[in-house]
Amino acid sequence: MDSIIQVQAVSKSYWRDSFEIPVLNNVSFEIPAGEYLALMGPSGSGKTTLLNLIAGIDRPDKGQISVAGTNIGSLSESQLAKWRSTHVGFIFQFYNLIPVLTAYENVELPLLLTSLSKKERRQHVEAALTVVGLQDRMQHYPKQLSGGQEQRVAIARAIATDPTILVADEPTGDLDKNSADEILKLLERLNTEFHKTIVMVTHDPRAAEKARVVRHLDKGEFKRS
Repeated sequence: MDSIIQVQAVSKSYWRDSFEIPVLNNVSFEIPAGEYLALMGPSGSGKTTLLNLIAGIDRPDKGQISVAGTNIGSLSESQLAKWRSTHVGFIFQFYNLIPVLTAYENVELPLLLTSLSKKERRQHVEAALTVVGLQDRMQHYPKQLSGGQEQRVAIARAIATDPTILVADEPTGDLDKNSADEILKLLERLNTEFHKTIVMVTHDPRAAEKARVVRHLDKGEFKRS
């Protein structure tokens, strides 16, 4: 199976005052198209940093990351923003929905950056909300939804552009067990039925069990299996 994500000798540090804090150290791995990967590890192990680098939110100090054949480190900031809007679907722990917008309007937001017509945007939004089982909640505002429903709206927003990859940062971290189970089933369905490549950061062993591959980071390096 062809690799859709290639991470080659990537290192990343942050600075606090005059102190350099290494976060990732010479990390290399590949993710095949259609994979469902969970990244686990203690706090400060570099999981979220690695996820942000793959998603083009941050840039490595050393090394190269390619997604679907594009070396994302070679892109300018404006090119990178356009690339993210087309190729990456983001799922966060705290949903990041805009409270004054309906579920429909929240899901439509990333589509406003595309060349789709209003009719085409509606088709994408309705399809995405149907996939997550919220076609009857399109005109509801976030405050009218449960936490699990808000996260499903966030997932609908993430898939509305039909992105190349989905990145999920602790997607069940703010949910009760039943809602978390619903979200995990939905992510599993997106992977198996819709063949979405998913990279998920999680502390939750139950969430990691749903992934097909689990990798453990510790002090900026992968643990050997």
